[in-house]
Amino acid sequence: MPKRLFNWTFTDVEKFLRKNGFSLGNVKGSHYYYVGSKSRIVQVPFHGSKALKPRTLKGIIRQSGISQDIWLGEKGKKKQNEFC
Repeated sequence: MPKRLFNWTFTDVEKFLRKNGFSLGNVKGSHYYYVGSKSRIVQVPFHGSKALKPRTLKGIIRQSGISQDIWLGEKGKKKQNEFC
């Protein structure tokens, strides 16, 4: 069952960004910087397999310039397909 802004891990965010045209720019400590079109830079913290906090994910969504509906729809589709 998808939980909207909850249960997104670093790996989920990384896969979503790569699928939407972002590539890894550089890494500084535990922060990964992804570069997309129109010189958008998205900072994603890496803390193992822990889920990102909702407010952190909202910041990532805002930095990416991709609609929140698209982000949440993608996670929901992924979960629904896993159960089928």
